[in-house]
Amino acid sequence: MTLPPLIPRSVLFGNPDHASPSVSPDGRLLGYVAPLNGVLNVWVEPLDGSRSARAITHDTDRGVRSYAFCHDDEHLLYVQDKDGDESWRLYLLDLATDEARLVTPGEGVQARIVAHNRWHPHEVLVALNDRDPQLHDLHLLDLRGGELSLVTENPGFVDWLVDSDLQVRGGTTMNPDGGLVVHLGRDGTYEPYLEVPPDDAESTGVWGFTRDGQTLLVLSSIGVNATRLERHDLATGEHQVVVADDEYDVSGLWLDPATLEPQAVEFAKERQEIVLLDESLRTDLERVHALGDGDISVGRRERADRLWVVSISPSDGPIRFWIYDRSSGASRFLFPHRAALEGQPLAPMEPFSFTARDGLTIHGYLTFPPGVERRDLPAVVDVHGGPWPRDTWGFDAESQWFANRGYVCVQVNYRGSTGYGKAFLNAGDRQWGAAMQDDLTDAVEHVVGQGWVERDRVGVYGGSYGGYAVLAGAAFTPDLYRCGVDIVGPSNLLTLLASVPEYWRPVIAMMYRRVGNPQTEPEFLKARSPLFSVDKIRIPLLVVQGANDPRVKQAEAEQIVGALGEKGLPHEYLLFPDEGHGLAKPQNRETFYAKAEVFLAEHLGGRVQEAGETT
Repeated sequence: MTLPPLIPRSVLFGNPDHASPSVSPDGRLLGYVAPLNGVLNVWVEPLDGSRSARAITHDTDRGVRSYAFCHDDEHLLYVQDKDGDESWRLYLLDLATDEARLVTPGEGVQARIVAHNRWHPHEVLVALNDRDPQLHDLHLLDLRGGELSLVTENPGFVDWLVDSDLQVRGGTTMNPDGGLVVHLGRDGTYEPYLEVPPDDAESTGVWGFTRDGQTLLVLSSIGVNATRLERHDLATGEHQVVVADDEYDVSGLWLDPATLEPQAVEFAKERQEIVLLDESLRTDLERVHALGDGDISVGRRERADRLWVVSISPSDGPIRFWIYDRSSGASRFLFPHRAALEGQPLAPMEPFSFTARDGLTIHGYLTFPPGVERRDLPAVVDVHGGPWPRDTWGFDAESQWFANRGYVCVQVNYRGSTGYGKAFLNAGDRQWGAAMQDDLTDAVEHVVGQGWVERDRVGVYGGSYGGYAVLAGAAFTPDLYRCGVDIVGPSNLLTLLASVPEYWRPVIAMMYRRVGNPQTEPEFLKARSPLFSVDKIRIPLLVVQGANDPRVKQAEAEQIVGALGEKGLPHEYLLFPDEGHGLAKPQNRETFYAKAEVFLAEHLGGRVQEAGETT
């Protein structure tokens, strides 16, 4: 049996060759993110090929990852934070001169782009928490001069509702029980429109207005299990169900760029499912699907709706980007996100499911090492963060890394994961370290029971909530795992909830409902905090932390590392002074993944890329 060659870590985790391609609203320019001297920056090139590509941002540190062309066809917006602090600063770049300037406050203020469109090409609505760190007030950015002016102070909304004429039409507030109230109105006077019960708060919300401003598109699970798309006619009060699924939530909408009417709906099932609402897109969707076997994504469509930027994501190959021309039906291949992945021994991601100990069906994905018998293999349970998103099918660098190094990668959409209806989501309430953790344990029992995995060679790995699950697995099921890798994971739920960012405070009732209330039940949260069961931990741990993380503070790592040290328990600690909630810099990712690879191999017996090895 011949093992496949090792895929270099730099190929999996270095900077992508290309990311986030988009077409300018006038259909003239292609933009994307790509490295410049080893740092990600924004590049543009004419779609007609009249000029070569050029970098228009020139960051030399953390890079630029998020940008958007403006509808005035003269500017581009991008955001940056500092060393992972998530105080996003908004920059306005002149496409004629490549000169950029900061247009929002810097230190300690977070900017959010709320609205910008073709009907008001020179104006952008921006939300800033400069007056009150908990609330984002609404400001208007005039692209012609770069001036920022206050539109209205925030009366307590956790988000704003704005129509396509950039008029404030309301917002959403959270009740003390974790329920939501959607308010509608004008000119600063808003009345309750929709009461959302706590059980529906995570699975119900307003998507937006259609162009006429008279119809509200709402994703709602009220009265049903799974989130469905509804049209609310504000003139008549009529509610119409557009599309629904009994088990799966609507995960995305395609809107007509001229009318803002829904044209298609996405569901994230085992794989992506797209339901067409507008038959005029039937041929386009068939042509796009023919570009490759993978889940598809269509980026923001330019004003003429002629050119689409399409991404095709297989599970065992790089993401490939195309330009699709609706007028001719022709497609032009642009680039893969990582060219060096072509021809590598990548493994397919396979959906699986099992029955948890209480009868609940749990779904997830397995990625097996290629070229070996599926028998008594080492495994890594890779726990997604959140905990309120979910793992999906498609290319995943960490899954490929684990499989290539000889491990079965086990990804579990444990209860509390989104997408499977509100009953499944709400089954995770107050179950941190309990039933949510049991689902991971039951997943291990399932893959061991199938004979695929050797019981004594299972590790656990994850970031954010996934990092918490690593620590919880070590403390609450000390005999289940051989080792664990915790990346920016909370160790003490009391200090986690006491130190959330100020701009999360308006929704803290949701955290209390789903995790626990430190004001009324501190002992409950202590019992669910791995820090207070550290004496039960026996396995070696690798703890990784960004010093500037605003969500899971450095103290979360320091507490558990200090306790492990006092108990003389085996551990390693990596602290990155220039990172936040995750690792953005490629040199830091290389440091971490090299350390984690050796750590996992030492305890589970997988393969390691030796120093200087590139194949």
